[in-house]
Amino acid sequence: MTTHHHHERPAEISPQEQLESYGYKQELKRSVSTADLLIYGLIFMVPIAPWAIFGTVYNASAGMVPLVYLIGLIAMIFTAIAYAQMAKSIPLAGSVFSYVGRGIHPAAGFFAGWAILLDYLLVPTLLYVFAAESMIGIFPGTPRWMWALIFVAINTVINLLGISSIKRMNRVFLAIEVVFIVIFVIIAVTALNGGTIPGAEFTTDPIWDASKVSGPLIASALSIAVLSFLGFDGISTMAEESTGRRNSAGKAMIIALFIVAFCFILQTWLASALAGGRESFGDDEVGNAFFLLVEAASNSGWATAFFVVNVLAVGIANAMAAQAATSRLLFSMSRDRQLPRFLNKINKRQVPQAAILVVSGLSAILVLFFVGQIDLISSLVNFGALFGFMMLHLSVIVHYIVRKKSKNYLLHLVVPVVGFLIIGYVLLNANVEAKVGGIVWLVIGAGVFFYYRHTGRKTVLSGEGADGGVEVPATGERGGV
Repeated sequence: MTTHHHHERPAEISPQEQLESYGYKQELKRSVSTADLLIYGLIFMVPIAPWAIFGTVYNASAGMVPLVYLIGLIAMIFTAIAYAQMAKSIPLAGSVFSYVGRGIHPAAGFFAGWAILLDYLLVPTLLYVFAAESMIGIFPGTPRWMWALIFVAINTVINLLGISSIKRMNRVFLAIEVVFIVIFVIIAVTALNGGTIPGAEFTTDPIWDASKVSGPLIASALSIAVLSFLGFDGISTMAEESTGRRNSAGKAMIIALFIVAFCFILQTWLASALAGGRESFGDDEVGNAFFLLVEAASNSGWATAFFVVNVLAVGIANAMAAQAATSRLLFSMSRDRQLPRFLNKINKRQVPQAAILVVSGLSAILVLFFVGQIDLISSLVNFGALFGFMMLHLSVIVHYIVRKKSKNYLLHLVVPVVGFLIIGYVLLNANVEAKVGGIVWLVIGAGVFFYYRHTGRKTVLSGEGADGGVEVPATGERGGV
């Protein structure tokens, strides 16, 4: 791979030279453009995510589903901006593990990475369980675990084939999802204009109905919305495969967040209008509420097509992106000697093969353990992400205000403080299982951490800006286990 030196602009060093300044060799394949990062983030967040949970959110928000996603967008912007600030300064593959480790302290980085690992390890599991549940809807009487394992196998093959195959699949799936969003808009608008569904009409009530808005309502809506936007942070795990400038990952995160929010709000506004002002969905229809509305607005053929696209988007596209992100996080933590050494082995297609296989194996085992427990997995995923995000906000303040003496108080103090408070509030109001499970996970992490300390492995990160300027020789060699 050649490095292009820009002699006329010495200030802008290439992404590869920047990586080497941290003492790492370029091992992953640099072939992901900013547009690819954006597509990856969109696939990770699933532009059609509201389909599956529309009924649940409708009931929780007194019919104001678009408002929920609007609040979620506002809440997550602060975290996305914090990510963008750290991604610009520290363009490494480990997401919050790298940012907190270099922004605050390597030990803090380990715990941030360990927490978000709970999110990343369980997200593919959650998606497989979810897709398997849906397949039972299409093929009644078939075993759930069989579908889950089929999805695991498909995604493992795509991931092992390398980043180019992931890019291709991402484009195909994004195109399909966008086409179906357009089809839904046409179906909904036609039905609302033609009076197909009695009582259904265009109204701004789903966005704001003053008689129903309350503090607790917005609080419960917030936690649902935050889960829906998880995934933009996955873009940061691709930093070492990006061909763009140093802030391309940050830009892609913020743009992806806005595009997805627009898709969410548009679709749920129309779906809420189709619901015709009903109080709530009953227990038997809440899971398929969106598809029932599509059926009422058009016919059962379309409803089935939407259902199938939803299963494929979750079970293949989204899970594939999640598996890629998780393997990059394992790769990065292993390379910094915080996880077993074999996890940073790269195959000839320049992907972390061992990490990908470990993620697949874990997903396969966890799927069998968690089949039918979607709520429990989602709450654990939430805990991991939220804890990691809180650490991220702290790292922006320490890295920029304390260490670099930044005078940009809006970006480096106000934004992370507001972001920290929002995320902290959601975490505080998370359900008990999430908190207990999350704390148990952190205790296990502490065990791993002290084991590594006890066996003489220092948590020093190599390269510039690591641990108060302690320079580690940039030889590219790594410690063993």
